[in-house]
Amino acid sequence: MSSGTPADPGHHERLRTLYRQTLVNDVLPFWLKHGLDHEHGGLITSLDRDGRILDTDKSIWFQGRAGWMFATLHQHLEPRADWLEAAQSCVSFLDRYGYSAGDRRKMYFTTTRDGQPLRMRRYAFSESFAAIAHAALARATGSDDAASAAERDFASYLHLAFEPGAVTPKVNPETRPMLGIGPLMIGIATAQELRANLGDQSISGRTPTEWINHFIGTIERLFFKPELAVLMETVAPDGSIIDHFDGRTLNPGHAIECAWFILHEGRLRNDQTLVQLGLQILNCMWERGWDKEHGGLFYFRDLHGLPVQEYWHDMKFWWPHCEAIIATLMAWKATGDEKYARWHQQVHDWSFAHFPDAQHGEWYGYLHRDGTPSVRLKGNLWKGPFHLPRMLWLCGEMLG
Repeated sequence: MSSGTPADPGHHERLRTLYRQTLVNDVLPFWLKHGLDHEHGGLITSLDRDGRILDTDKSIWFQGRAGWMFATLHQHLEPRADWLEAAQSCVSFLDRYGYSAGDRRKMYFTTTRDGQPLRMRRYAFSESFAAIAHAALARATGSDDAASAAERDFASYLHLAFEPGAVTPKVNPETRPMLGIGPLMIGIATAQELRANLGDQSISGRTPTEWINHFIGTIERLFFKPELAVLMETVAPDGSIIDHFDGRTLNPGHAIECAWFILHEGRLRNDQTLVQLGLQILNCMWERGWDKEHGGLFYFRDLHGLPVQEYWHDMKFWWPHCEAIIATLMAWKATGDEKYARWHQQVHDWSFAHFPDAQHGEWYGYLHRDGTPSVRLKGNLWKGPFHLPRMLWLCGEMLG
């Protein structure tokens, strides 16, 4: 799928065209045709290889993710009525059925097709994705109600993710207190989208830029260990290593996603300190994550190279590869360093050789270590139109 790096002028344009055409002619039509629920509204994401529905339950966080994606593309790529209608359908379903009765501060994770509540998970990521969906829709339509909803959702996210006691911890904090990087990472990306769409006004005592500074500072202080060449997923409250399975488990793709969030912020501000932090994280986690035998990114690794508890540790998931494609291209754009152009070519070529389904479109989500499909589905409650179209759009923008 590739004949060179993005540093090659001829290949640069071919790569940009590939990203745009894959997004507009393949990925988005698959979800618009098979996923949109014209009876109850919103998006069904559990789809077979050819788009047939496997399960009608709906992921609430994906109503937010897809709503953001379609509204953002309508605003920034092309003002298409079908994309805006899809965004409005997703956000409308989320507004009607996503929030728990009597408490709009906590959202469900799944509902039935017609919106009856099924599951509410411990974490607050549904709220973060609702926030960016409302913010993008507010920008696309000028809706004051959507803007207010975005600010309310972000405030809810901040409360639920960071206020002690707001949600029940996964592990007894009196026995083993721990912090996860996920809420901080999602906080960066959410604040960036609210700032881009609504401006930099204060929410819960800080502006989005101030929240971003806080999140990045916490990640650098507690989770990034340059002496170990690693970005940790979980640490003790003082940043020390928790020498147990959960504490030692690394997720290279997740860390690389964090790297480009920080790189993006550094490029927006022309802040070389942030750019260098993002590059450091990318450098060390690429080295830990790339499978030198079969290619692609491992899903989990152990801090000390010990066996990992999760049996899918050596599988190749679609989303870490999407994040690595973004991060390596962004690193090359920020530095001009040929190393990042080569890394981009490496992960791009492997991904486009193994994930796409040439017959029915879109990407497989889950591959064995050698790159063969583990399961033929195209979507479930975790996979839908977010990581892949975001990658195709952002990379097309960077090459444009």
